[in-house]
Amino acid sequence: YLEQRTLNQTRSAIKELTEMAPETAFKQLTGGQFAEVDIDEVEEGDILLVKTGAKIPVDGRVTTGKGYVNEANITGESLPLKKEKDDEVFAGTIMDNGTIQIVADRVGEDSTFGKIIELVEEAQDSKSEAERFIDQFSRWYTPAVLTIGLLVWVLTKDTELAITVLVLGCPGALVIGVPVSNVAGIGNGAKNGILFKGSEVISHFANADTVLFDKTGTLTEGKPEVSDIIHYGNNQEEDLSLLLSVESESDHPLAVAIVNKLAQYKVRPIENTQVVKGGGVIAHVDGHVVSVGNKTLMKQESIPLSADVLKKLNKLERTGNSIVLTAVDHKLIMLMGIRDKVRPGVKQDLQKLKSLGIKNLIVLSGDNQGTVNSVKKELGLTEAHGDMLPEDKQAFLKRRQDSGEIVVFIGDGVNDSPSLATAEVGIAMGNGTDVAIESSDIVLMNSNFNRLPHALGLAKGTYANMRQNILIAVGVVIILLVSLIFSEWMSM
Repeated sequence: YLEQRTLNQTRSAIKELTEMAPETAFKQLTGGQFAEVDIDEVEEGDILLVKTGAKIPVDGRVTTGKGYVNEANITGESLPLKKEKDDEVFAGTIMDNGTIQIVADRVGEDSTFGKIIELVEEAQDSKSEAERFIDQFSRWYTPAVLTIGLLVWVLTKDTELAITVLVLGCPGALVIGVPVSNVAGIGNGAKNGILFKGSEVISHFANADTVLFDKTGTLTEGKPEVSDIIHYGNNQEEDLSLLLSVESESDHPLAVAIVNKLAQYKVRPIENTQVVKGGGVIAHVDGHVVSVGNKTLMKQESIPLSADVLKKLNKLERTGNSIVLTAVDHKLIMLMGIRDKVRPGVKQDLQKLKSLGIKNLIVLSGDNQGTVNSVKKELGLTEAHGDMLPEDKQAFLKRRQDSGEIVVFIGDGVNDSPSLATAEVGIAMGNGTDVAIESSDIVLMNSNFNRLPHALGLAKGTYANMRQNILIAVGVVIILLVSLIFSEWMSM
C-alpha cells in the first residue's frame, strides 16, 4: 500500500499532463460555422477556433487572429508568448488572451503534447541499472530473511522473536527507494521542459565529466545572417540568382540565411542536385554547373582559390563568419560571410555546468576552425574543433569515452544523430530534427538551453537521493537487527 501510494504521488506530473490534454475543439464545418466536437473527430488540415482561456487542441499554425499563449506546460517558459499569422502553436497550451484560428498539423498522439506524455510514461516505467540490481538483490535477500526468521523460531521456539526478525528484515524501503527517486526526478523534469527518456540516463548524466556541443542551433541561435558578399564575376545579379536557386532547395541554416538575403532575385528551376557530405551542393541551373559550399568542396571540384580570395576568406573566419563559396562552371565567382549569434545567456549557463562538476566543455562543428575558435573564445570553452564531418564527431566522442570519460553530446541536426546515439547521454534541442530527438536520451523542449543546468542539477540531486535511500534502508535494517541480537530479549 505504502509503495503504491508513494509511486502514485510521484507520478503526479503525468496525471497533471494528462488532465491538461484537451478533450474537445471548435471545428469549422462545411458551411463555415464552428461547432464543438470531440477531439477524436479532428483531423489534419481542419480549421479550429481557439478563444481566450481555452486549451489549444492540436499542434498547428495560426491562420487568422492574434493573442498570447501560455506554453509553460510544454516549454517551461512562464511568460505568455505572442502568436499571430503563421506562428506555430502546441496542443495543451492555453490561450491567455485573444482569439485565433489555426490549421491542424498534428493531432492526438502525434502532437508534441502527446509525445511528451508518451516519452515521460515510458521513462518512468523503465528501470535503471541500480533498480535492476535491487530487484536481483531482493530475490536473494527476501528468501534469506525468511530463512533466518525460520531458524530463529526453530532454535528459540519464540514466535514473537521470529516475527520481529521478519519485520525488521523486510526489504520494502530498499525496493521502492530507487524507483521513487527516479520517477520523482523524471516528473520534475517534465514540469520544467526537460524530458528524460529513462531512469538509466539520470545516473549517467549525474556522473558526466565531459560535454560536447554542436555549434549551429545549439550554442548559437541557428538564425545566421549574411554579413559580407564579395563578388568576383561579371554579372552579379545573374550570379546571385543562380546561388539563390540552389540554396532554395535546402533547409540548412546557412542556406536559409542566403535565401532571406536574396529574396528579391529570381529563382530558376534546377536539376541534377548532388549533396556532397560535409562539403556543400552541386546543381545544374540553366545549363550552368553551380557549386555552393566550403573550401573542401572547392578542393574536391579542383576549383582554384587565389591568394586574394584566401586572404579575405581567412579575415572573415577570424571575425566569426561561416564561409560559403560559390563557383559557376568550375570558376569561383563569389565569397560570402555568414554570422550566427551566440544564444543569450549561454556563457552563464556554461559556467553553471562547470560549477556542477563538468570538467570539459568542447564544441565540435562542421564550420571553419576560425569561426569555431571565435565561439570558443567568446564562451570560455575548453576546446574547439572545426571542419568536422559527422563521422569525425563520432570518432572524437569515442576517443574521449575510451579514455574513461563519461560523455554528453548536445545537438539538433540529422548529422548529430550518430553522436547522440553513441554518447552515454545524448541531449537534443526540442526544435531540432525528428531524427535527432529520436536518437537522444534527453530533450530540451523549445530548444531552451538555459534548462540544461537545471537538468544536470536535477540528475545529480535524483542520483544522490537514490543513493541516500539505499544507504538509509540498508543501514536501518542492519542497526535494528544488531540491536535485536544484543538486546535483553536475546539474552533471555
